[in-house]
Amino acid sequence: MRLQKTIASEVKSSGKGLFSGIDAKIVFKPAPEGTGVVFIRTDLEEPQRINALITSLAKKDRRTALCKGKASVETTEHCLAAVRALEIDNIYIELSGPEVPGFDGSANEFFKMLTKAGIVEQTKTVKEFVITEPIHVSEGDATLYALPAKTGTLEITFDLDYTQHIGIGRQLYTATLSKENFERNLAPARTFLLEAEAMQFQAVGIGAHLSPKEILVINSDGPIKNNYRFPDECVRHKIVDLIGDLSLAGIPIVGRIVAYKSGHSLNQKLAKKIMAAAKKKIRLEKTGTDALLDIKRIQRILPHRYPFLLVDKVIEIENDSKITGIKNVTFNELFFQGHFPQNPIMPGVLIVEALAQISGLLFSQKLENTGRLAVLLTMDAVKIRKSVVPGDQLILQSESVKVRSRSAQCHAQAFVGESIVAEADLKFMLIDDEEM
Repeated sequence: MRLQKTIASEVKSSGKGLFSGIDAKIVFKPAPEGTGVVFIRTDLEEPQRINALITSLAKKDRRTALCKGKASVETTEHCLAAVRALEIDNIYIELSGPEVPGFDGSANEFFKMLTKAGIVEQTKTVKEFVITEPIHVSEGDATLYALPAKTGTLEITFDLDYTQHIGIGRQLYTATLSKENFERNLAPARTFLLEAEAMQFQAVGIGAHLSPKEILVINSDGPIKNNYRFPDECVRHKIVDLIGDLSLAGIPIVGRIVAYKSGHSLNQKLAKKIMAAAKKKIRLEKTGTDALLDIKRIQRILPHRYPFLLVDKVIEIENDSKITGIKNVTFNELFFQGHFPQNPIMPGVLIVEALAQISGLLFSQKLENTGRLAVLLTMDAVKIRKSVVPGDQLILQSESVKVRSRSAQCHAQAFVGESIVAEADLKFMLIDDEEM
């Protein structure tokens, strides 16, 4: 284990955002151990801190944005990649605007600034997440794998397939993450887009301040009014984006990442899975179980008992707004005696009931709802998509839509593996125990 690190002194610069063109000043400041990476919007009436974690993610096309409430910071990936490459664990990043300065579209300026500030060790050690089992995400034909490796570092192989665009073609690159390798082979690689994309963006006012001399715009002949810094600059920049996005897992990763056609959305999905796996590992080490709520704690919250308690454990809760639980389906379930003896299938109504129970556990996490029960009122948009049979593990997820003093709404989904088997929009009445 290495010691945590921060920067030795404050360093600052300014520039326009790549997408917005808005001027902003960026200031890097040392932070105490255990702080993590924190953006601070200093231009707001009340400065707002936004943790650089996947739980702060805001959905934006072609860039990584973070938010807390109405405050947000956009295009964070290049900055975060430089922070990660320099093994900086704790840092404040003050920003006087909604978007991180784009500079030349690479991570180079951030890397130089942070190197100039100096890196110092702190007293606490860093927890790393060593990938021991494959983790996989996909969108269409784009895929990302996190695999075990023997190197003790993070190694990334990226297959960029633009064979339909001869100005880019197909590029394959492998990089081991280290300060020296990042500085020499990755940091200078700039963001890029196709000529048609650039024209579409500028037609709606995005990146209107930029010209092809300031950003890589590529047509069939290659860069327009510009030159590549590397023959395979595009795939190198994709690796920079991936490093920045994976840093949102909140823990240094040791292993091998293999990417094909991946972009920010898929990168972020992998970061989310890695964060969940890391939290599970830490819980197992501390408590001997991966459960946030085990069956005993669930029974203190829900009144249900055998044979109608359909949540075995809760493994993840996100900001009182989303919950993930597990129901292990075995052949010994009472309902299989009649549904159906020769072809056992879990009744769809019971899957929905399990979703209602996990939703009740979600609403109970708010302090003001302690001791209150969530009584199901309505079910809308109910869909039973696939059969659930003995041996399946139901992954139950519920995300709050609206919570008031006496009622709550949520969208709930049940998965087996990556497949959705059921979903529903549920509405509850929140009542006190004595009202039952």
